[in-house]
Amino acid sequence: MASSTLPSVTQSATAVASASTAPHKAFAYYQYDPSVPAAAIFTVLFLVTTAFHCLQAFRKRTFFFIPLIVGGFFEWIGYITRILAHYNMDSKGIFITQTLLLLLPPSLFAASIYMVLGRLILYTQGESMAPIRASLLTKIFVAGDALSFLVQAGGGSMMASADRQALGKNLVIIGLVLQILFFGLFVITSMIFHRRMTTSPTIAALEAPWQKYMYALYAASLLIFIRSVFRIFEFAGGHDGKLMSTEVYIYIFDAALMLGVMVVFNVVHPGAIIGRREEMKGAMPLGGLESGSESFLGGPRR
Repeated sequence: MASSTLPSVTQSATAVASASTAPHKAFAYYQYDPSVPAAAIFTVLFLVTTAFHCLQAFRKRTFFFIPLIVGGFFEWIGYITRILAHYNMDSKGIFITQTLLLLLPPSLFAASIYMVLGRLILYTQGESMAPIRASLLTKIFVAGDALSFLVQAGGGSMMASADRQALGKNLVIIGLVLQILFFGLFVITSMIFHRRMTTSPTIAALEAPWQKYMYALYAASLLIFIRSVFRIFEFAGGHDGKLMSTEVYIYIFDAALMLGVMVVFNVVHPGAIIGRREEMKGAMPLGGLESGSESFLGGPRR
């Protein structure tokens, strides 16, 4: 009788022990083993394009591209942390770091994109063609971008906690929706300016190949828009959803698209016509926000 009781007690103890550890196992930071080769490839690719942007910014003094360059640093460092995550899948710090570094770069890219449009408007002397004054355009869109950045950062930092994951997920989604709304307004503003300038071009517009830079803005905006929509569905699906639990999607709909944004501006770099102040043909500064930021970053002030 005693011998038959002993196995039962042992089984019960094992069941209790398994139950006590179940919550920890249920909340794994990753639903897969992060791929080292994929992360290594994108680390190198982002490092190369970011280094090229640093060189271009230095040569053309395009200080308004510093946010994009910082976003590039976020990307390649973020993929290094994914390599580290492969060997430290239980590390909360690594999980939070890679989550934030890969979640936030599009907001930084967007800040530079908004400033490019403002400079193009001034360069072509087309303020009368824009639905929003260039000085206000930069402030409005960068402020909205900063709000989106902060909301996403706050939500992303909560994703490592099982108790706060739902709140973090909702905050990230709100931040992404804000990003899409501001991008939508930005694209509409860009298209209105583009159409008006094409219909009634200024003398300055006739002398510069400004339209190819507008198309570069559209291409980059589309890539960021697609990525943001993907991220909304990813977070809406939850930690165990198909998008978040299948690693390949983050490389197709995030890494590749964001690499595309950086490469677009490597190839069609605005510094070719709107880099140095002396190359802007007497255009006025973009208002207090940009001139102040250039002073802080060591840029020239005339």
